[in-house]
Amino acid sequence: MIKQRFLAAVGALGILGAGLTACATGFQADVSRFQAQLPAPQGQTFAVVADDPALAGGIEFGQYAQLVSGEMARLGYVPGTPANADLIVRFDYDVDNGRERLRSTGTGFRDPFYDPWYRYRAGAFVPRGYWGYGYYDPWLSSSSRIDSYTVYTSEIDLDIDDRRTGQRLFEGTAKAVSPSDNLQYLVPNLVEAMFTGFPGNSGETVRISIKPEER
Repeated sequence: MIKQRFLAAVGALGILGAGLTACATGFQADVSRFQAQLPAPQGQTFAVVADDPALAGGIEFGQYAQLVSGEMARLGYVPGTPANADLIVRFDYDVDNGRERLRSTGTGFRDPFYDPWYRYRAGAFVPRGYWGYGYYDPWLSSSSRIDSYTVYTSEIDLDIDDRRTGQRLFEGTAKAVSPSDNLQYLVPNLVEAMFTGFPGNSGETVRISIKPEER
């Protein structure tokens, strides 16, 4: 399930936040895709189902499933039902609870999330070496102001199986770090990223630009 992989995903996606700010400047999605004999569209039918049973039958899931169905139909596959479709498209999505990030309006401040000279201890990032009250850091100028904001890791999974044989034909994951935890914004854009250049090269991870959230 998606939630079980989030800790690993956060570390792998750390570099994505390098261009983030607290304002809505958009973000990048990393899309990984694997395929094994996924048939080219020739009238095969498909059905989108929830990979997580807790999402099955939900109105929100149905809305996102329609987006996936639209992309599959655009490729040339034909909508069907889970009982008789040639292809079963298993879809899942989630966003984590977020984590705090720091930035400075001045110069010289290093974000500890990326700085190898910092380490995590007792719930906070501290420089490697000596630390305590009165610690002087020459990297912080007197004109700097440190602000904090929250970033969220979002993810969708898309798997395609041959209904008759049960063989897995395609596995795809799209992940992103952004200042938004709004699934109604995140999921549609991650779906768009997933189907950009679909099905892609098996085993390749590509970075897709996602448009900023409208406010």
